[in-house]
Amino acid sequence: MTDTNQKQLGNTLWSIADQLRGAMDADDFRDYMLSFLFLRYLSDNYETAAKKELGRDYPDVGDDARKVPLALWYADNEDDIPEFEKQMRRKVHYVIKPVHLWNSIANLARTQNSDLLMTLQEGLKYVETESFESTFNGLFSEIDLSSPKLGKKYEDRNAKLCTIIQKIAEGLAEFSTDIDALGDAYEYLIGQFAAGSGKKAGEFYTPQQISDILSAIVTLDSQEPKTGTKKRLESVMDMACGSGSLLLNVRKKVNKAGGTIGKIFGQEKNITTYNLARMNMLLHGVKDTEFDIFHGDTLLNEWDMMREANPAKKPSFDAIVANPPFSYRWEPTDSLADDVRFKSHGLAPKSAADFAFLLHGFHFLKDEGVMAIILPHGVLFRGGAEERIRTKLLKDGHVDTVIGLPANLFYSTGIPVCILVLKKCKKPDDVLFINAAEHFVKGKRQNQLSKEHIQVIIDTYQHRKEAPRYSRRVGMEEIEKNDFNLNISRYISTAVGEEEIDLAATNQTLVDIEKTIKTATAKHNEFLKELGLPSLP
Repeated sequence: MTDTNQKQLGNTLWSIADQLRGAMDADDFRDYMLSFLFLRYLSDNYETAAKKELGRDYPDVGDDARKVPLALWYADNEDDIPEFEKQMRRKVHYVIKPVHLWNSIANLARTQNSDLLMTLQEGLKYVETESFESTFNGLFSEIDLSSPKLGKKYEDRNAKLCTIIQKIAEGLAEFSTDIDALGDAYEYLIGQFAAGSGKKAGEFYTPQQISDILSAIVTLDSQEPKTGTKKRLESVMDMACGSGSLLLNVRKKVNKAGGTIGKIFGQEKNITTYNLARMNMLLHGVKDTEFDIFHGDTLLNEWDMMREANPAKKPSFDAIVANPPFSYRWEPTDSLADDVRFKSHGLAPKSAADFAFLLHGFHFLKDEGVMAIILPHGVLFRGGAEERIRTKLLKDGHVDTVIGLPANLFYSTGIPVCILVLKKCKKPDDVLFINAAEHFVKGKRQNQLSKEHIQVIIDTYQHRKEAPRYSRRVGMEEIEKNDFNLNISRYISTAVGEEEIDLAATNQTLVDIEKTIKTATAKHNEFLKELGLPSLP
């Protein structure tokens, strides 16, 4: 599918969402819309695998969308169904009954069948309970098909769902819907819903342009330093992964650069967003064995895998990316003071958990790994506990780069943010400061970074370039003199010096202007004399 068709598909689906949600909150409608799109993906994937498994026995119904091939096979091969489903669990790791496949559901919607709601409920529950628990358990838990938001009575809710699903089916029918297309459409819709949900958008979405920068940073650091060849990243982690868009962008960038990723790890506290992330992974062709998304509180370290006491078994990651909630208020318990993640640096203050997220990720970073995290500018200069944490990170040589970004890039906040790049084994004995705050395209609602703006940031980071009023490498001695304050304006001046005036040249210009005036006046007076009018002085 071409980029144009992908955009048209996204626009078509968004138009459907905008028309049909009515008075329903955008965040609520998002969950229905994206879940139905995911069911379409699961069904397509399942039917493709079934066709391969059954070979010549797979019924040929031509272009008749009203007939579901697998339903016909089930009707004629009742005794073979258990063995078939056993094979499907082995190969695609889930089972969908023919009556629950997207085409079956779409046919019910098209005919306004009164059983659609009940059938859909049974189908989603069956997918959850009959699949690998680690992947699909609770996946549709936040989709309330009995919600009064869909209608007061069963008949009203059923009719509303029929309309929604019929319109989605019609919209999808106009386009080729391979895995990439559906994944891109899903991602597009997430972005569109984020644009309309204000502050809530920060809970699940990192703008693509910022995601591109973080992804490029960890991709560049996946190169072998001497040969420049790509290597395998065994693991990438995002401890506040939202809808998983940032992790998927890293995967895309690494693959495009010729590298590979072993496994993707993510953690998300919000149950709805956690489900979005798992759907997003699968929709982009990431197998359930290639990712592990955990639902739980990162700051309390609720993931058992991350609480491994044996240092030899402690998980560690080649790359860590994150866009945690800005200045999140938390309640650190006394026991956290002795937590291995915070013990050597100290606890972040209650008023802002920014450094708590940073230290959590940094603790699990491999010695040769790289971490890129988006944070508010306050972490660069705030005092108290944050100053102590920042100072130790700098003294230990872990802060590699500070990148200042423009204000109003996020849907959820207008504040300017920064990217901190950290490494455990950093080689340069300086910190690279990049001031990209004034380089953007002004938009009506959000400012934008162009491809050129992003590329300049990446090139500057990769080659540690210095440029007037834009980037500078600062030694630790100077940073220490500034009391380990990392405020970018202390190290990069954006002031433009006054242009020196050449007095001799300026005087000559004035003399020439005076001569021109005299010549013009004399000529003008000649005309006035011919007309019998008084001359100008």
